[in-house]
Amino acid sequence: MPAQIISGKDIAEQIREELKPRIDKIKEKGIVPGLAAVIVGEDPAAMSYIRGIAKGGEKVGIITETVSLPTDITQQELEKKVVELNEDSKFHGIILQRPLPEHISDSAIVNLLSPDKDVDCLSPINISKLITKEAGGFAPCTPSAVIEILDRLNIEIDGKRAVIVGGAGKQGKTIGIMLLNRWATVYFCDYKTINPAEEYQRAEILVSAMGLAKKVKTDWVPQGAIVIDVGVSTDEDGKLSGDIDFEPVKEIAGMITPVPGGVGSVTTAMLLSHTVTAAEELTK
Repeated sequence: MPAQIISGKDIAEQIREELKPRIDKIKEKGIVPGLAAVIVGEDPAAMSYIRGIAKGGEKVGIITETVSLPTDITQQELEKKVVELNEDSKFHGIILQRPLPEHISDSAIVNLLSPDKDVDCLSPINISKLITKEAGGFAPCTPSAVIEILDRLNIEIDGKRAVIVGGAGKQGKTIGIMLLNRWATVYFCDYKTINPAEEYQRAEILVSAMGLAKKVKTDWVPQGAIVIDVGVSTDEDGKLSGDIDFEPVKEIAGMITPVPGGVGSVTTAMLLSHTVTAAEELTK
């Protein structure tokens, strides 16, 4: 029997609907939740992502402002802008599109981000809270989307064998940590893993975060596994693709997320959710 196709769009819509009464309550105080999206340069993919965020925010009543800065901005100028946004009460969340230009110190910038407004977990303080399971702070939006999908489908994480394909990458590591925090048994696999297909066959939950189109074939996926595709790239025909070779894999998986319309849709909704939570905390 073919897999159940997990609709990230439907889950994202559920999240947005649940945000509306929370946003209305904030607005009763005369405050509108605000998100600042900082982008240095003119990366078309980043601009498209921000437009998607703004569109989703508009549906629920969140103001999204794009802070577009020139590629040749100096370190001092960018640091000044981040401090300004930290102090601007109009914004409750801040995201920073990366990578930054080579002449900018990435670590210096993210260290300046207010942890209270860092809604995509760039600040070392929030990263530390995530790793140590300390209360407060925000987890990164894409790994949060993976957990949200599993929770909304009532998939038990506790005790499950979860395999991360691309486990050495930033997304893979963070997803693995969040699954560990929920008591999954997590296997981190990457290009140096010996006999990787053997490891993948352990999975009850298989998460791929490589960014290599259609890399995950049927021999990597156990019968009935829950398959979450985080990777996004283009295939040989120039079409948007996930890591999973979707058509054949869906014939053996138990559940599977598509690309597009899967994790990415929920990621944007989680960013809005984090912004609302930040607004609630900052306006108490």
